[in-house]
Amino acid sequence: MPSPLAFLPAVRAPEVATPARWYLYQEERLVLDHRTGDPLLPLARTANELGFAPLRTQYLGQLEGAAPLHCFSGELSAAASLPAAFHTHELRSLFELFPEEEVVLAGRARQVVQWERDHQFCGRCGSVTDPMPNERARRCPACDLTSYPRISPAIIVAVTRQCEEGPRILLARNQRFPAGRYSVVAGFVEPGETLEECVHREVAEETGISITNLRYFQSQPWPFPNSLMLAFTAEYAGGEFLFAEEEIADAQWFSPTALPLLPPKISIARKLIDDFIRQHAPTSLDPP
Repeated sequence: MPSPLAFLPAVRAPEVATPARWYLYQEERLVLDHRTGDPLLPLARTANELGFAPLRTQYLGQLEGAAPLHCFSGELSAAASLPAAFHTHELRSLFELFPEEEVVLAGRARQVVQWERDHQFCGRCGSVTDPMPNERARRCPACDLTSYPRISPAIIVAVTRQCEEGPRILLARNQRFPAGRYSVVAGFVEPGETLEECVHREVAEETGISITNLRYFQSQPWPFPNSLMLAFTAEYAGGEFLFAEEEIADAQWFSPTALPLLPPKISIARKLIDDFIRQHAPTSLDPP
C-alpha cells in the first residue's frame, strides 16, 4: 500500500509557476479532467492554460515527495462553460474513487473556496476585505475586523452496551439518510458548551438514553460544509428510546455480525463502527 501523501499547507504561492494540481469548484462540485478516460485532478501551471477563467484562486500548499507538487484551489462562475472533457463531480461521489488523503485535500480546497467566496465583504461594516499576506485570513481595511476560515466543531459518538445476547452498538437513521442507511449519533457543538456536554446532550436529544464512560477516539475534517468531527466512544447507562422525530427516523441496537447499510469507509462514523466490529467480531466479513 502506498504511503499517505504528505501535505505542507501554505498561503504564499511560489514566484515561479510550475505544473500544479488544481482543485476547481463550480458551486459545490469539483472539476475533474476526463481527457485520458479516468477522472483526474487537473494539472497545469495556471488554470487559464486549461481553458478556465476562475473568479478567484488560492494557494493551498505543497505535496511533498520526490517531485514536490504545488496545489491551488479556485472558484468558477456557476454559468461558466467547461472545456471539453472536463466534468464536475459531487465530492461525496469520489469517496470510493480516490484515496482518503486525496479526498481530504479536496475537502480542504472546498472549504477555502467557500470561505473566500463568502467573505469578500466585511460582516461588520460591509466594506471590501483584503487577503492577509502571511495567513489564511481576510481583513477589513475600514473597521479592522479579521475573518478566518470558519470551522464548526461537531461530535460523533459510538454508544455500545453489553446485552445477554452479546455486545451491541447504537445506530440511528436520520430522516435525511438514503433508504436503509444507519449511523452513529452526531451533532454540532453549541456556544458555551464543552465537547463532553455536547455528546451527552445529543445522545439524549436524539435517542432519549443516557451514557457513561465517555472516551475520545479521533477527529476528522468534514467539508460538508465546514465541520471538524470529534469522535468519541461511550457506554449505555440507561433509559428507553425516545426519538427526536423531526431528525431521527429510527434507532436500534445492532450486533457486530448483523449490521444495516453503513456510511462510506472514508467517514469517521464508519471508522467508529469498524472499530466496534474489530473488537467484537474479528473474524466476520466486512459489513455492507
